[in-house]
Amino acid sequence: MKTIRRLIHGEIISAVSFVTLGFLALFIFFDIVAQLQTVSRSAMTGYQFHHALLYVSLLIPGHLYELLPLSVLIGSIFVMARFAQTSEFTILRTGGLGPWRALGSLFKLGLLFVALTFFLGDYVTPVANRHAQLLKAKFQGNITIGQTGAWLKEKQKDLNFAVNVAALNSDGQLGQVRIHAFGPDGRLAYIATAPLARIGDNEWVMENAHKRDYNINKTQPASIETQQIAQWHWPTEISSEMVSAALLSPDRMQTLDLFQYMRHLTANGQNAQRYEIEFWRKVFYPLSCLVMLSLALPFAYLHFRSGHITGYVFGGVMAGISFYLLNNVFGFMGNLNNWQPWLTSAAPALIYSAISLTTFWWLVLRQ
Repeated sequence: MKTIRRLIHGEIISAVSFVTLGFLALFIFFDIVAQLQTVSRSAMTGYQFHHALLYVSLLIPGHLYELLPLSVLIGSIFVMARFAQTSEFTILRTGGLGPWRALGSLFKLGLLFVALTFFLGDYVTPVANRHAQLLKAKFQGNITIGQTGAWLKEKQKDLNFAVNVAALNSDGQLGQVRIHAFGPDGRLAYIATAPLARIGDNEWVMENAHKRDYNINKTQPASIETQQIAQWHWPTEISSEMVSAALLSPDRMQTLDLFQYMRHLTANGQNAQRYEIEFWRKVFYPLSCLVMLSLALPFAYLHFRSGHITGYVFGGVMAGISFYLLNNVFGFMGNLNNWQPWLTSAAPALIYSAISLTTFWWLVLRQ
């Protein structure tokens, strides 16, 4: 049985690697073409072709993360269909490879792809994408969103804070920071602004901060006190990952950081629907590799004529692309219609799991 498992696993790994390299080469080509236009526009700021190549290289882990389930489906379908066409799988069946044993063998290999997908999406991709954005910001300006930047909220004892960060520069510092503090009665307590701020351990260090305290008391005349502080330390639990999530796409965050940011938004009365969907998507997306392998197994039980294998492989490509599109569509629809986040993220995998199990029962167990 070890020899059979080694044969199947080796063939699938080789096919998946080949498909992944093919798709990755296509994505890299498109990224380089897009960066050539950026180089021509940003040449005066020092953005050269070698910077563009470095930027494209930093995007590779993200492409691998997105492509891996699709590559697993195409590669495994090709191997299973080729085994069926050459009658190799028929020989393996006569040697004692039953349907459930074959499915279990594929799932053992699938766990390897699940671990690799999770590692790429949770550790490599967030770090690589962050460095890619900071590299671009070094030559093309700060990272920002909209015209007003990102807004964050936090509660601290008797004060509520509304924090505005206009941009994130290439050194990871925050640009044009404004902090509005409100008392328990909703009245403005103070406003602090700074052109630059650094995120430290449970605090922000604001450089050349300008602070205005609003002393509003019913028994005394209202007054405003203004201070200019070289370095003002503001205690906060808002981390750099939270600011990055507000300024960048949440899919660039690690799962744990995304979970903490969700809790932060919920605790401060903000809508966390988008981030909850992305959190559950990062949980379920690596498991889609198991779904793809279960979709490929029935192809080993089909009877092929000469030359018909390409049609089935093409069908596998279409199935993989439809899964990728359905995964994105459910994410957008769930965010718009306020669907249950975990169900929204799990729905594509559940649908394709039902299809694969039905196909497996019809073509394998029923016969």
